[in-house]
This record gives sequence, structure tokens and C-alpha cells, in this order.
Amino acid sequence: MLSSSDSKNKIEEWLDYFKEAREIRRKYANWEFIKSQPLKIRVALEYYIETGDLYNASKLAGMSMEEFNELRIRAGIPSID
Repeated sequence: MLSSSDSKNKIEEWLDYFKEAREIRRKYANWEFIKSQPLKIRVALEYYIETGDLYNASKLAGMSMEEFNELRIRAGIPSID
């Protein structure tokens, strides 16, 4: 079982990972392309940039995950695993 301080360290590591991934997605995104999209698509792309959640971003866009992933690639947004 993890101690309280070990759990806190793990949580901080995860938070740092998610923050870094978000910054990378923001940095490499093609913002001109994203801003040129219809509102529904733009919101979904921005949601993906902030969260990295392909499933829910595709639902927001009204697309399949495969379709949204192709759009993500066209928008220059890297997938951070």
C-alpha cells in the first residue's frame, strides 16, 4: 500500500504529465486551421487540446473517433501517449 506522501507524489507526477502534454498539443496545433472550422468542430478540437480525450472530443464534433483523429492530424495536434 502506498503511503500518503507516495500517493501525493504520484498524483503530482500525473498532473505534471497532463500539463506537459497539454502544452505540447497547444504549441504544435495549427491555430489558423482550428479557428477556420465551424464552431462545433472548433470547440471539439480545443477540448481535445486541453484534455487529450479523443473519445469525448469526437462526440462533441459529431464524428466517429476515426474521423476526428484524421481531423486532429490535419489540425497539426500531436497525440501524446
